[in-house]
Amino acid sequence: MKVLNLRCTNGHDFEGWFGSEDDFAQQNGRHDIACPMCADTSIRRMPSAPRLNLSGAREVVPLGPPPQAEPAVTVQAQDLQAAWLSTVRQLMAKTEDVGPRFAEEARRIHYGETPHRGIRGEATAEEREALRDEGIETMAIPMPRLFEGPLQ
Repeated sequence: MKVLNLRCTNGHDFEGWFGSEDDFAQQNGRHDIACPMCADTSIRRMPSAPRLNLSGAREVVPLGPPPQAEPAVTVQAQDLQAAWLSTVRQLMAKTEDVGPRFAEEARRIHYGETPHRGIRGEATAEEREALRDEGIETMAIPMPRLFEGPLQ
């Protein structure tokens, strides 16, 4: 099993597990690999350091005290990705998928023809603009392919 460090054209880093280098090359060539953050299928392999298990490896000794600095909050890209995926999972769990009927269903809710509820679905840019003109706010969120089908 090969674990590869990957990056999409939007700069999102993630891991991919493949049976071999050839499996990665074939899947990437067919655009079967998608970024879990933005669903981009233009993926490139990033360099990764091999993990070496050396018997008799020596203990690492620090070179000196760390520099004094103001405490700062640092957010790692992996933390942001995990938060994004968690948010998308919550969105999926708490909304009803109305598919291509999104614009129609959003209007029905807005005008009180059907009970208020959270919905998600598909709408073109033109449909979203028409909804905005009617005072119906929407948000386009790219849904990675890993969320297609039943949630686990």
